[in-house]
Amino acid sequence: MATNQNAGMLSRLLNRLGQVEPSETRAVMTAFLLFFFVLGGYFAVRPVRETFATVIGREAVANLWIITSIGAVAIVPIYGALVAWVRRAVLLPGIYAFVAVSLFTLAWYFHTNPDSEFAAKFFYVYISVLNLMLVSVFWSFLLELFDSGQSKRLFGVIAAGGTAGALVGPLITDLTVESIGTAGVLALGAAMFVAAIICQRLLLKIWDNRVDAAAATGTRARGLGGNPFAGFVLLFKSRYLLGIALFVVFVSTVNTILYFEQLRLIAERYADSADRTQVFARLDYVIQTLTILSQIFLTGRIATKLGLGALLMSVPVTMVLMFVVLGFTGGFWVLIVAMISRRWGEYAFMRPGREMLFARLDTETKYKAKNTIDVPVYRGTDMLVAQIKSALEQAGLTAAGAAFLGAGVAAAWGVNAWWLGREHNRQSQNIAVER
Repeated sequence: MATNQNAGMLSRLLNRLGQVEPSETRAVMTAFLLFFFVLGGYFAVRPVRETFATVIGREAVANLWIITSIGAVAIVPIYGALVAWVRRAVLLPGIYAFVAVSLFTLAWYFHTNPDSEFAAKFFYVYISVLNLMLVSVFWSFLLELFDSGQSKRLFGVIAAGGTAGALVGPLITDLTVESIGTAGVLALGAAMFVAAIICQRLLLKIWDNRVDAAAATGTRARGLGGNPFAGFVLLFKSRYLLGIALFVVFVSTVNTILYFEQLRLIAERYADSADRTQVFARLDYVIQTLTILSQIFLTGRIATKLGLGALLMSVPVTMVLMFVVLGFTGGFWVLIVAMISRRWGEYAFMRPGREMLFARLDTETKYKAKNTIDVPVYRGTDMLVAQIKSALEQAGLTAAGAAFLGAGVAAAWGVNAWWLGREHNRQSQNIAVER
């Protein structure tokens, strides 16, 4: 009886906060916990990656981004083949198991070889490729589990689970890194991915219960089939998907400009590597605190009342203003405010909005084309912009000049976001007329 009463209270609370229907409560809470452990595990180890970046140096990191982009391209046909041939019931938890094992292995290696520069570079590339794929895989499955109307109401609340994990992960790192070291932090991250395996299995059971027996043993229970390179083919056949890819290019460009300024200023301001790890961890949980409140109370309501375009345009418009201020004033704290604004807006509004753009597309596109956009397009842009920025700096580009360049990119990004919002609305109207 008490369990049923608690479940009823939870349903009412979720309905009040995030417009979650009682029949959706179990799936939403399981997805919330799954995303909590996925991003919690990643963000627990992310400050270690950033610390390695300050030790390696900006020029070496720019070169590592070349390797990262190659890895991002290489992983697409591998993932495409797995999606084509392996049942999602095996593939999805299997991906999290692979991450858990690899992080435990890296933890052991850093415990025995704490000063290995090669291992630090390997970890930087490995986690940079993997983190985008993990998030992409999670949302691909959620897009299959929920329809377009549900995505607008529920994705903000579910994304809050990831934000909670992204808050708890760096907080744990901040409190424990001095006592357990890098190896211990990686082991903690691995343990969170073990918990993600359990949550994914539960969510798959919920998924099976929501479809009829034929569907559960039919296409939903098999691989998708098709070409492992289909993600690239689907991308270049669709103007809409190319528009989403351009959106990701703008996201990556703005992030890269800010990222390298962050590395430079943090390295100048803090000499000790443990201090740098704590700074990165504290930035993470400040941003995640702002984000989780926005996702629970604002994201779904903005999407349903103001439309998807409002979510997509929020960050580009803000970044135009922030880059202009940064160009005229410069300084450490202005950059910190810009970084917080960008990441808060991306996690709270823009990323859930970007996932909603795929809601009405077919299953193959949701897995294959989406992963192509999320991983190689993103990381390829990272690499290209890093190299261009390095060349421009050698030619005399100042920090102020980079900021004004960023403002121009953000303005173009805003136009692209407006077009995507309008195109999504047009497609939704066409489907409604056909019905």
